[in-house]
Amino acid sequence: MGPIGLAGCGRMGAPMLRALRDAGFAVRGYDLQPPEGFGDLTDIMGTDPAVFGRDLSVLISVVRDADQTDDVLFGAGDLVRKAPALRHVVISSTLSPRYIRDLGNRLPDRIRLIDAPMSGAVAGAVERRLSFMLGGDPADLDLLQPLFDAMGQSFHWMGPLGSGAQAKVLNNLLAASHTAMTRLVLDWADQAGLNEVDLLRLIEASSGQNWLASGMDTIEFARDGWEADNSIAILTKDIDAALDAAPDNADTHLPASIRAAIRALQPRSKP
Repeated sequence: MGPIGLAGCGRMGAPMLRALRDAGFAVRGYDLQPPEGFGDLTDIMGTDPAVFGRDLSVLISVVRDADQTDDVLFGAGDLVRKAPALRHVVISSTLSPRYIRDLGNRLPDRIRLIDAPMSGAVAGAVERRLSFMLGGDPADLDLLQPLFDAMGQSFHWMGPLGSGAQAKVLNNLLAASHTAMTRLVLDWADQAGLNEVDLLRLIEASSGQNWLASGMDTIEFARDGWEADNSIAILTKDIDAALDAAPDNADTHLPASIRAAIRALQPRSKP
């Protein structure tokens, strides 16, 4: 592989870029924020897509949504044109599988597309133990596996292009339901006078155990309220992606109710 670029160096992308650099890969980062704000990554960060795309072989995209993905590839970033040596695009954002499959048809034949959304939150990215859900040609995935090895610990090939995204939106639909219900349970527990620490310890050892309840002290957004640009809002975006790929005639009332409950979340203080 030639030089590797990572676009979208936010809370997830920056530690992923750091993991690749520390593993010895020739990497560079692309973000709209000035390089000076990226600490030890400053010397490999840039805002100019033409410079970023020069001789780039592999692009990993970790931007927020489909619109930003389009912008990186075809819009202001225009890396499809500005990176003529580009051969692989890896989408690690959580996007609709319908969008992923359509994107595969929009890219030129020289570029192979892989969908590789990940799970593990910021802590997983920092500790290099992300779980990747992979979709695409096995030969392409074999070639790129050293990159995934640098960033994660668990790898699940789900099938052809779009399958990784399909698995991720279904996984995140469950995560969203855990978030909504756990926060509701904790609010009700407050009203009943139960101690949060004691209740969470009980839940961890009982049938109500779930991702958010187990991570109230480690998931960085576990106590946040919904805001348009925060990680809780990403859960509602992920529900939208799941609904976009819902089976024909599916009953979507429950996912829509979960989305509404998450949008209504208010910040929760630590006990």
